[in-house]
Amino acid sequence: ARRALERHATSKIRGAAELDAVDTLGFRGEALPAVASVSRLELETNDGGDEGTRVVAEGGTVESVEPVARGRGTTVTVRDLFFNREPRRESLAGRRTEFGRASDLVARYACCRPDVAVRLVHDDRETLSTPGTGVRDAVLAVYGRDVARASTAVEAAGRAGSGEGEREAASGADSAVRVRGLLAAPSTTRASTDHVHVAVRGRPLSAAGALRDAVERGYGSLLPDGRHPVAVVRVGLSAGAVDPNVHPAKERVGLRDAEAVAAAVERAVADALSTADLARVAETSTDLGDALAPVDGDGPLAAARVVGGYRERYLLCEADDDLLVVDQHAAHERVNYERLRAAVDEDVPSRRLDPPATVDLDPGGVETVRERADALTRLGFEAEPFGGTAVRVRATPAPFGRAASPDALRDAVDALRDGADPDPRADRLADLACHPSLRAGDEVDEADARRLLDALAACEQPYACPHGRPTALSVAPETLARGFERAPTRE
Repeated sequence: ARRALERHATSKIRGAAELDAVDTLGFRGEALPAVASVSRLELETNDGGDEGTRVVAEGGTVESVEPVARGRGTTVTVRDLFFNREPRRESLAGRRTEFGRASDLVARYACCRPDVAVRLVHDDRETLSTPGTGVRDAVLAVYGRDVARASTAVEAAGRAGSGEGEREAASGADSAVRVRGLLAAPSTTRASTDHVHVAVRGRPLSAAGALRDAVERGYGSLLPDGRHPVAVVRVGLSAGAVDPNVHPAKERVGLRDAEAVAAAVERAVADALSTADLARVAETSTDLGDALAPVDGDGPLAAARVVGGYRERYLLCEADDDLLVVDQHAAHERVNYERLRAAVDEDVPSRRLDPPATVDLDPGGVETVRERADALTRLGFEAEPFGGTAVRVRATPAPFGRAASPDALRDAVDALRDGADPDPRADRLADLACHPSLRAGDEVDEADARRLLDALAACEQPYACPHGRPTALSVAPETLARGFERAPTRE
């Protein structure tokens, strides 16, 4: 036990030849002594014998080694981290931010190592507890019942490069790929990629760009624009196919055939979702060619006359000599965004929910609700932790008379967690503006259409929604004339 606190100590290898075949989280022989050197550390362990051993160290120096009564297993207790490194301690962020980082990391490990029971306690409150009985139970603990219940298991085995047109890996053993995990329904999305958890050979990766992108490509067109899934994907590869030592903090790994592995992950996710009962209906955009052009500059919105609607999605307007097609959702989103932005120094109007709604968040999200209640109130939310992953939502933003869905709380919380300072608010307000805006299928009468056009015309940037998509397209009379094989005329 005492030797475990010495530099370069490890029980994972017995000789240098085994370095390339470590089948755990890689060679981390210095981790425990490194932590011990900057903290007050206590190690208790027992391999199943009659008594265990307790080792107490301070600042890297072993203070005592003594027998202790305990069952089989090991407990490491770390206190006063960086107590002897004042500059490093002063560089730490605030309590709230550091706990958020710790909570996110623990949640990632809990999802990616569902065979290990995890318990996280903060300020004498248990914020996370997983039973170690499988990935669905881990996702249940981190994200709640609704996400876990509607998720699809992925289980696939094959070889990297076995797809048509892909190069084979050099060795059959090294090319074996196993993909396992759980994929939330495409209707369950988040504003950031932080909820796509990827592990390689049991190691959760926080910088898993290529594999994370592969997961999203597997979802394909099932995801709304600008949204990201909740997913846990564990990739099994042979030891020779992975280099775990390419990053000092082990946030990413090197893959011998990264493109082929990413392709295997994408196929596995796509196949799993294609066989699931997704119960999702999505409209695809039509090919309009050159007939429609985005409206730009000083346009004629204020003077436009509403002549009808199309598919309860678009407003058809006559503007000067052109036909103006207005996306009612994008237009309403722009109006909501600018009204929210104008109210950043005031409380955003809210609408109370009766009865209150319950939204499941991960542990870090629940803590953000508790710690950033004032910021959420300014954004129009009234919410409070309700036990476990549940948050009780009593009010949501209603910036244009239409209340946002309680699920909008997730985007607001994710945005707040991106940094300790809630400003700048542009991305967050854009997400919030989306939720209460008119949707495809919402009926808009002529009076409401007129009010929407007037409000859009008064915006600083009326011709694009906050996410950059156009709010209005124009069809010139010449375009219609060509289509009907008529000579262009102006009347």
